Amino acid sequence: MPAADNIRNFCIIAHIDHGKSTLADRMLMGTGAMDERTKKEQKLDSMDLERERGITIKAAAVSVEHTYNGKLYELNFIDTPGHVDFHYEVSRALAACEGAILVVDATQGVEAQTVANLYKAVDADLELIPVINKIDLPSAEPDKRAMQVEEVLGLDAADCVMTSAKTGVGVPELLDAICERFPPPKGEPDAPLQALIFDAKYDDYRGVIVYFRVVNGHFKKGDRILMMGAKRTYQVTELGKFKPDMHPTPEPFEAGDVGYMVAAIKSLEDVNVGDTITLDTARCDKPLPGYQEPQPMVYCDFYPSGDTQFDELRDAIARLHVNDASFTYEPSNSEALGSGFRCGFLGMLHMDIIQERLEREGDVSIVQTAPTVTYEVVITGKGGVKQTIQITNPSELPDMGQVREIREPIVAAEIITPTTSIGDIMKLCENRRGIYKSQKFLADDRQILEYDLPLAEIIYDFFDKLKSITSGYGTMDYHVTGFKADNLVKMDVLVNGSPVEALSLIVHRTKAEFRGRHLLKRLKEQIDRHLFEIPLQAAIGGKIIARETIKSVGKNVTAKCYGGDVTRKRKLLEKQKKGKERMKRVGTVDIPQEAFMSVLDTGE
Repeated sequence: MPAADNIRNFCIIAHIDHGKSTLADRMLMGTGAMDERTKKEQKLDSMDLERERGITIKAAAVSVEHTYNGKLYELNFIDTPGHVDFHYEVSRALAACEGAILVVDATQGVEAQTVANLYKAVDADLELIPVINKIDLPSAEPDKRAMQVEEVLGLDAADCVMTSAKTGVGVPELLDAICERFPPPKGEPDAPLQALIFDAKYDDYRGVIVYFRVVNGHFKKGDRILMMGAKRTYQVTELGKFKPDMHPTPEPFEAGDVGYMVAAIKSLEDVNVGDTITLDTARCDKPLPGYQEPQPMVYCDFYPSGDTQFDELRDAIARLHVNDASFTYEPSNSEALGSGFRCGFLGMLHMDIIQERLEREGDVSIVQTAPTVTYEVVITGKGGVKQTIQITNPSELPDMGQVREIREPIVAAEIITPTTSIGDIMKLCENRRGIYKSQKFLADDRQILEYDLPLAEIIYDFFDKLKSITSGYGTMDYHVTGFKADNLVKMDVLVNGSPVEALSLIVHRTKAEFRGRHLLKRLKEQIDRHLFEIPLQAAIGGKIIARETIKSVGKNVTAKCYGGDVTRKRKLLEKQKKGKERMKRVGTVDIPQEAFMSVLDTGE
């Protein structure tokens, strides 16, 4: 095993689709960790979901060896996601490294997430190597992009490494630059053990497999370790590295090493990402700082459906939470859907991915309600004292007589767009109640627009519309800056006279009537016709602002009458009418899954 001075811990960060995973493949091949026989595109994207969508969802760690100037170096690197919804994965990866490779597409240039990731790396005090990738493409402009990196990001253009992950050009030079420019890990090999848990996954046969990075001290197979947060001790039964598959190693792990540990951990609650591992016999004084808790911004409910039971859904969510600590969950209950879980996510794509992973990896069937954001509500409490509470569901809103104001989350959005699309992007932002902040020139053909936007207005289709307007060239990064009071009201949806909690939403008063009419039209298309007439109503307080009616399924009860007196037909029709009135009182309306999601369609 190379000495600590010859270890390099770094991660690969970039905007989505700039070639991180392909570059990681080339580095695996360049160091002999993967050959033509075992070659597999996007080797580190191990999930089927990642391959199908062509995106990285989970940060993946790998250890390889490279010889530079006659010395053997161990390179531990992490391939990170590029989408804004997975920024927690990126921040965790940065905390386990001393350096970062910042990849920029030679055809696209600097994008919104490139800038955001750079700021994160600078905050973490990491050494940076800028890489201009895809230089083999006919439309590539590597020199222009290198100057853009210097002007926009403040990194020296001369330091940029020109590569083509597809053909392998520049990869040997990049590996040499990593050994030369990145610092070795800091840490005391003789100090008490402190190892940071940066990820984990559940295995049916071996229990929880912990991914760690040793910060100080050393430990080996057979040692008894203590999880400082959970205060539980375990015997280490296997230690190993990712090469790129799991590879057990007999040697002890020292400061700077990255690997995985198996210790027969059966309880999911005992492993927390960000916790510190120490030796039970020689404990360290205090745990490592860990990670800042992620703040979920989008919430929705998951309920079991079909053959799935509540307990099965709970187990599936608990297992997935070990592997992705950036979503939260707590039990909830609904009159319409029964017992389920209220889950919090970092964004819409994150929510979508968690739902698919639950169904695939957990083998459960679920009904999902429409996503909502967190609101702050100022109410008049006991003795007329003002209180501020947070709600994640419109149904949690207190009686409007108590409510002084409702505050919604505001995001600072940075949109990078072609100059030709500026007018349409501004119109889109203004339609979503955006406040213009500034405009900067990035290059001759690209500009940066900065807007303050309500999070509720952008979580659903804003990104799709942005891509559509800019023909796929527009990109966006955002972060929540705080809460702001506005003229917001709760709109209830009544189906057959009964309010359906899962369909209620908080809207701006000026848009309430338009949203209400549009929502009811969508619901009318989604809900099947029943044997009785179903009124659909949108209401604010006691005032109905929109209505649609789903006609009943007609049945010709007079078909059996062949002639005879007209009173026979009237008698049958009267009997049918009474039956339908009774059915309307006691009958239940089946609302399909699609109807819950129609709340999101703004109609704009």
